[in-house]
Amino acid sequence: MKAVLRTVNRVFLGLVGLILLVLGGSVLAVGLGVSAPSWWIHDSEHDVLLSDAERTRWRDDGWWWPVVIAVLAVLLLLALWWLVAVLRRRRLAEVLVDTGDGEGALLRGRALEDVLAQEADHIDGVEGAQAHLKGGRSTPEAHVRLALEPHVDPGTALTDFTTGPLTHAKTSAGLASLPAEVRLKGVKHGAERVS
Repeated sequence: MKAVLRTVNRVFLGLVGLILLVLGGSVLAVGLGVSAPSWWIHDSEHDVLLSDAERTRWRDDGWWWPVVIAVLAVLLLLALWWLVAVLRRRRLAEVLVDTGDGEGALLRGRALEDVLAQEADHIDGVEGAQAHLKGGRSTPEAHVRLALEPHVDPGTALTDFTTGPLTHAKTSAGLASLPAEVRLKGVKHGAERVS
């Protein structure tokens, strides 16, 4: 799902950038004296974006300015929300491992996530696992999703995960604790034939 969102984000940014580049380049070209087609919004280098008649057309209508301000406010809020969503780090890039000599070492967060997910996949009854690390470098938190087969007891699967892969990850990274949020999901399956 995240790969799809990342692709949509890149395609959207590319389209917006291309549109702005074409519009800005055409206005610059017309401003430098290049003749524009008859259907284009600018005719000559002395043309303005909005004429006096276009700017003052709805000035006396009571609904005009509240609508303009509301639309601009919504666009600003959407742009700020998108910017925060793009810039926010969702994953922990590095985990600080105590090596015992006072120096420490850095472990890639994705490497620990991959190992945690692969070990969880080997638990009996777990059909798929995803792991993400959040928090600080010295105090990471694991967010794990386990897809369970229909015959598996969720309590047993959770116990197997916490005593197995989670404990191994905590021990191998030299962490005092590794809090985890584990979400369990049942895998859909087809009806079985009863004879």
